[in-house]
Amino acid sequence: MANPRRSIALHIQTQAPPFPTAAALPAQSSLASSLLHFLKRPASFPFLLSLFVLLTWLSLRFHRPSPLPSINGRPSVVHEPQANLVRFPAELHPTPIAIDERGWLLNPIAAASEAGLPGGALVCQLLHVGQIQPGGLRGNHRHHTCNETFVIWGAKTKFRLENADADKGYGEAMIAADEVAIVASARSTAHALINMDVRPTFFLGCQDTPVNPNSSNTDYKVWKDL
Repeated sequence: MANPRRSIALHIQTQAPPFPTAAALPAQSSLASSLLHFLKRPASFPFLLSLFVLLTWLSLRFHRPSPLPSINGRPSVVHEPQANLVRFPAELHPTPIAIDERGWLLNPIAAASEAGLPGGALVCQLLHVGQIQPGGLRGNHRHHTCNETFVIWGAKTKFRLENADADKGYGEAMIAADEVAIVASARSTAHALINMDVRPTFFLGCQDTPVNPNSSNTDYKVWKDL
């Protein structure tokens, strides 16, 4: 004869667990339902708009733009503060002066300003374009009545700029043959361009006040070692 206690115990162990009642559902389910009901109402629109604006601000605030590429291990933009000069690889794009493979293009005044170079020409009242043959020199003078901005390219070129804060009283920067340099020279600041290559240097000079080369407003042969 079967043991009644064993039968009762077996019956209890094999019973399926009861389904949870509505009262036993997690509190999160009720919260989610209330939130979904709220979002369906027109009154939720200002809340959603504010949330969208907040997320957009956070995205812009913490966005880190991709760094500009480099060429031959060199950075794509090089600042030379003592010479008040910035250099860009001419063959690399995208950069601030070369957007695509067609080559570089710039506005001298705007490019100097965007590079943070102080003291350059404010407008182009007088514009001149020139060439410096290998070993040649241009400049080595200071204008007392105008600010000047230069664009230099084409060959390895040394640029010297008078700078009272520099150890030698001037700053120098070497521009590579595959670079384009933008330089700002404030009034009463001497400057010089020296071709250090076997090919010609090209430059564009932009002055914000016309200069008479025969006037006493320009000092010539400032540096005796050039």
